[in-house]
Amino acid sequence: MEYLLLFVFGLAVGSFLNVVIYRLRFGDSPMKGRSYCPKCKKQISWYDNIPLLSFFLLGGKCRKCKKKISVEYPLIELLIGLQFVWIYWLLKANFSFFGQMEGFYSLALLIYWLLLFAGALTIAIYDFKYMLIPDEVLFFLIGLSFLRLFFSHQWQVIPIAFASSLFLLGLFLLTKGKGMGFGDVKLGFLLGLVLGWPLIVIGYITAFLTGAVVGVILIILKKKRFKEQIAFGPFLLWGMLIAKLWGWPMWNWYMSQLY
Repeated sequence: MEYLLLFVFGLAVGSFLNVVIYRLRFGDSPMKGRSYCPKCKKQISWYDNIPLLSFFLLGGKCRKCKKKISVEYPLIELLIGLQFVWIYWLLKANFSFFGQMEGFYSLALLIYWLLLFAGALTIAIYDFKYMLIPDEVLFFLIGLSFLRLFFSHQWQVIPIAFASSLFLLGLFLLTKGKGMGFGDVKLGFLLGLVLGWPLIVIGYITAFLTGAVVGVILIILKKKRFKEQIAFGPFLLWGMLIAKLWGWPMWNWYMSQLY
């Protein structure tokens, strides 16, 4: 039952994040007014706005203008729903979630990870679509990460966050903004706060390697031309995820090879 409830809650959050992605692109506040069809601009009734379910009941079309609804909307809702279940399962399986950590702190920690990775997915999708990292979402996640420091007291990650951002700033200046955007520089600060040392190293290695591989594949498939920019934010966030989940085993293996 708890997994089902989390999945349904994730669907609802995914529906809201769809609004965030769409409205930020056009300069509208995600909190302003009810949802509306992007084609005919008519308000969507509550019974046509049930996450995931309404899309299938309507046959993937707006009830009023009959225009097709992008499959992107239910996919994002589904991804966030599955993500909520997955994160909760990870916490329970690996950290005895409600066993070792009781009460408010455990609930707050769960909410932190759910919001962090939901927001990270939003940034990744937005950057992939529009080649831009939304400050509104990024600054919210940075503020959320600072808030967690008051509970974890891991203040040593703050210098790592600045160093991470300065590293990407150096690459930004070196390539004159062609290698990555300034949004990536700000995103690097979030990576430093979340990962700390030495996981930030694993995060960057993963991001640059996967970015290079995907870039080569896109060039081979003629989806991108050589020296044409691709969104780097999704790769940074992918690196953050991999480093957070498997960073320590990877780091320990690497150090064992050195010594």
